[in-house]
Amino acid sequence: MSAPQPIHLHDYQPPAYRVTHTELKFDLAPSATRVTARLHIERHPDRAEGSLPLVLNGEQLTLLRVAIDGQELGDGEYVVDEATLTVPEVPERFLLDTEVEIDPASNTALEGLYLSNGMYCTQCEPEGFRRITYYPDRPDVMATFSTTVIGEAGTSPVLLSNGNPVERGELPNGKHFVTWEDPHPKPSYLFALVAGDLQKVEERYTTQSGRDVTLQIWVEEENLDKTEHAMASLKRAMAWDEQTYGREYDLDLFMIVAVNDFNMGAMENKGLNIFNSAAVLTHPQTATDAAFQRVEGIVAHEYFHNWSGNRVTCRDWFQLSLKEGFTVLRDQTFSADTNSAPVKRIEDVSFFRTAQFAEDAGPTAHPVRPDHYIEISNFYTLTIYEKGAEVVRMLRNLLGWETFRKGSDLYFERFDGQAVTIEDFVDCMREVSGLDLDQFMRWYSQAGTPEIDAYGEYDYAKAEYHLTLRQRTPATPGQPEKQPLHIPVRMGLVGTKSGTDLAMTLDGEPLGSDAVIHLREEEQHFVFTDIAEAPVPSLLRGFSAPVKLRFPYSREDLAYLLQHDSDGFNRWDAGQRLAMLALDDLIAAHRNGVEKVMDVRVTEAFRTLLTSEIADKAVLAEMLTLPSEAYIAEQQPTVDVDAIHAARTFVKQSLALALRDEFLATYRANQTDAPYAPEPEQIAQRSLKNVALSYLMSIEDEEAVTLAQEQYEAGHNMTDVRAALTLLTHSSRDDLANPALRTFAEKWAHDPLVMDQWFTIQVTRPQEDVLDRLKFLMDHPAFSLKNPNKVRALIGAFAGQNRANFHRPDGEGYRLLADVVIELNRLNPEIAARIITPLTRWKRFDESRQTLMKAELERIRAEALSPNVYEVVEKALAE
Repeated sequence: MSAPQPIHLHDYQPPAYRVTHTELKFDLAPSATRVTARLHIERHPDRAEGSLPLVLNGEQLTLLRVAIDGQELGDGEYVVDEATLTVPEVPERFLLDTEVEIDPASNTALEGLYLSNGMYCTQCEPEGFRRITYYPDRPDVMATFSTTVIGEAGTSPVLLSNGNPVERGELPNGKHFVTWEDPHPKPSYLFALVAGDLQKVEERYTTQSGRDVTLQIWVEEENLDKTEHAMASLKRAMAWDEQTYGREYDLDLFMIVAVNDFNMGAMENKGLNIFNSAAVLTHPQTATDAAFQRVEGIVAHEYFHNWSGNRVTCRDWFQLSLKEGFTVLRDQTFSADTNSAPVKRIEDVSFFRTAQFAEDAGPTAHPVRPDHYIEISNFYTLTIYEKGAEVVRMLRNLLGWETFRKGSDLYFERFDGQAVTIEDFVDCMREVSGLDLDQFMRWYSQAGTPEIDAYGEYDYAKAEYHLTLRQRTPATPGQPEKQPLHIPVRMGLVGTKSGTDLAMTLDGEPLGSDAVIHLREEEQHFVFTDIAEAPVPSLLRGFSAPVKLRFPYSREDLAYLLQHDSDGFNRWDAGQRLAMLALDDLIAAHRNGVEKVMDVRVTEAFRTLLTSEIADKAVLAEMLTLPSEAYIAEQQPTVDVDAIHAARTFVKQSLALALRDEFLATYRANQTDAPYAPEPEQIAQRSLKNVALSYLMSIEDEEAVTLAQEQYEAGHNMTDVRAALTLLTHSSRDDLANPALRTFAEKWAHDPLVMDQWFTIQVTRPQEDVLDRLKFLMDHPAFSLKNPNKVRALIGAFAGQNRANFHRPDGEGYRLLADVVIELNRLNPEIAARIITPLTRWKRFDESRQTLMKAELERIRAEALSPNVYEVVEKALAE
């Protein structure tokens, strides 16, 4: 079999033909669903050259019939292969009728139409619609849709699709039908269908212009009590989008459906959002605070796509971040406005600097707008989503909110109902602001994480502060040379005497005490005048650009910023940097066989945090949380797994021993018996309490053990139960772990999402027997390799979160992951390509581990691979 070939951005052409209206009829049957399609097709006005064949995408379809303008085509009048239906000669405007048969029951890839636990479901983004019927399956072909769904009334009493229901009725042989009309042109990737035995929760929402919208959440009957938070989140998101962006919902009906087997978190199909059940179902007894917040964010994200993705969509898949980056920024801002803005920023950046920076430094690094791909589903990445959001955030901050809002209004109004490019979006911002954004566009075309080296010096005689910034972006695959970027650096100068932000003047221009300076060259020098006292610079406030910043802060400087910086994000970051310096020392000590010594400055900084009156307990909890092993690894030139694990464990235990009483006092001060509510104040209390308990359990303090057992047994809410169960399970004492794990499983065996938590807790424990436990759990009745949530909860959690055991020296962790990838390549290539990521970063490790990881990648490559896995493995093994 020949290797899959890449698709390049520079080869883009408009489609030869476009579809103006699509009529679909589904006659559902588990192994033999009939799909009849009538496409209203016309020649694209931009493709006037000569006679062009009609080429439609189609995969795993059995073609039964094809006709043009009612005339059936014979064998010699069309050509069908594994990927296309081609009709060489067609009129300028015509009706195309096709009938195909598909097999939803055997569709384990969960793309197109599939059958999951008796429920029919679709996933068409990015290229799943071609597994439903023959179609020009590309985002720049936009049509109105009419869909009739026929199903068994007994097994599929609910039949859903996009738009509004316009007709329904009974049919012979126990069947029934519903016809749906979607009046808004959409690409095929936004098509959706769900059919099954579902129950609904229904409420109403009145838009700011007075329109009445019906809101429905469809779930299996046993989950009806887990929809309240999602419904409330949806209403908040609708109101926020009206108030913040002026965007109203545009149909009479908005539906969400919860599905157990789903590759993604959720999908923004027009009017019918399909959600992974983990992204919509919550209850205090089954979902943690983090799950409540995740559901709120995902519900908002998919709803916001109605405008930033649906009404205005992507011209081609290279423009994916056009909708995803913008919408991620919108959902991040919504969550920040709804909860704690500083904590939301800290959480987002902490994740970004750990995971996206690693992606940028790995073999699959790519720009926010890639220039080529083999399998587009591999590009649903942190770079597209999270870095794309950071780029739009920079753009918003450069323009200021009011001007950015004018630009977004212009974008939505000018391109409503169209498929457009990133240039179209940025050009609207350029038009309303008058800014030259040519250099800024390099953020979309250059891969890799920019690095800033900063140096500062205070001139006492002239009362000036001199700041030098140098930028560089490391080479990435296919991009050895990089050009300077436009990097906005938000900053302040914190006086070492006053402890407050100093007024800044640059080039005779007063900037105030918090300002943005612009780094556009490889090196720039900034002189701030009239600085009355020696300052400590607070740079990159709020993470104003997605870059790595290096400044030669002393430990005393960092402790000072941790106490005095007015920017909440930079206070947290100062603490992270201070901890990292101590960790670096300990990693070196471990490598050199030198006795470990705790840096007393870190201990005293934590003591100050624990004893100070900090209003935002959620921020305090983040400040008390040490950098993760994954983040520490990203700061090392070569990843020493064992040294990192030992160093972090030593720091945590040293802090717990030195500050035992302070941690105990913090725990007790934040206990509450108030009824559970996923509200910011309560979430902050639980977060701070459980961070304190985690320190105490790191030394297995007897009083802490008792508190953890009591917290687990109280069963007040899943946040506290999971935190306690994790600490008991991760302790060195099986007499604590095993009884708790047993009672948890007995109580929650009926709930798949809760059992996912049970899996993850066990495979992230630090004990060396965890791999044997993982293999045992793979045979557990609650686990299935065909369910993406189970794979992520068990295999993904082990490989991604349990670094010490996944990277064990004998390579058994690598072998297990490779075995799973090979099996998933046959079942679900998209999940296989995602789960393989830890192996692809083999070059970051020591020579022995490199050899073992590379051998497993080569073993995978020897298999008959899907394009998804092939692309990832080839990039990983490229020299």
